[in-house]
Amino acid sequence: MMRHILKPLYLALCFVALFALPAPAQEGRAIPGVSFQVFLDQDREETIPRNLANDAVETVIKAFGILIRDRAQHKRFDQALTNDLLQRVVIEPRVLNRDGKEFPFLVARTKQKGKVKLLINAMRLREDGYLGQPESLAPRLAKEFQWIISKAATKSARRGRLLKRDLPRAPIATNAQIKKMSPEERTKALRALLDTYIQTVDAYGSLVDQPHYEMGTTTLTKPEHVDSTVKLYDIRVRHSLRLIVSDPYFWENSQKAVRSLLNGKVWHVLMARIDERDWTTRTRVAPEDKAVTVGERGRTIQPAKVLVNYHRSLEPQEALYRETQGLPMGALSAEQLAKVIAWEIQSQITEKSLRGHVAQDEQTSPE
Repeated sequence: MMRHILKPLYLALCFVALFALPAPAQEGRAIPGVSFQVFLDQDREETIPRNLANDAVETVIKAFGILIRDRAQHKRFDQALTNDLLQRVVIEPRVLNRDGKEFPFLVARTKQKGKVKLLINAMRLREDGYLGQPESLAPRLAKEFQWIISKAATKSARRGRLLKRDLPRAPIATNAQIKKMSPEERTKALRALLDTYIQTVDAYGSLVDQPHYEMGTTTLTKPEHVDSTVKLYDIRVRHSLRLIVSDPYFWENSQKAVRSLLNGKVWHVLMARIDERDWTTRTRVAPEDKAVTVGERGRTIQPAKVLVNYHRSLEPQEALYRETQGLPMGALSAEQLAKVIAWEIQSQITEKSLRGHVAQDEQTSPE
């Protein structure tokens, strides 16, 4: 009698123990030509139907195959592959950010420094008509690589935060010192100034919870988080500044701009949304009574602020219109933006009066 009771109980306990074990790790599917793989993540609360899961994986792999084939046409994708930034691609039932908002795609940092993962929403692939359509999915995936590059290059803890300046320790250089620097030394000097002196985020928060432009287009995209657009343009401005101080083109054509970034004359370069103004860029020099003392030698400087109005475009008669292709400032690549910033500094930094345009703009524009 006891044997008949214990046997079913034993089987029941084995059944419970079996399903209490952690699920085996999913094996990734390889994509020919790249190091990262595609993984399928079946959430315990919501699973992907088998047919949908298989179709999603096949569609994603084929879409990446198209990007690899046309790699030369997708600059950000090529850059990410060259620098091995993408750790893995994970297809999930639903993709939610930390605020619970659903997205078709999401780039997330990993514990591995300098690498990120791309999360793909399986249900949205079907709902948005991408399932079984790798030709349509490929260009949409390509757009995610500007985020892959951005997140792989930065730490989440520091991006988008206002800089706490350390004026006495800011390593400003003299023009004579700058002239002797190699491009690598200028880049190192700029990096130190970005940590102590040069601000690249709008203190007024004009880009908080604002859409960002898809690079090279006039298409606006809603932010993943309230600070996503702030971070994106902070990263892009910093990239542009690095190009200005390191690329021989700027040393040959805009030496004043290079010097001004390293000798303390410029202490703000930032992207902002300023609806009340129709200009694309503006330089403001601090008045004499707001001069600051900078560096170990205590040099007195009237520093300048260089503002870029992210939703304004250059007019056809303006310099650099052809280079910017008439796009809004927020849609420019780092390379295009570098030319705009360098031109603004080169042409405006010493010609401005002490008050410049501050009087007319100070009530409506970030300082």
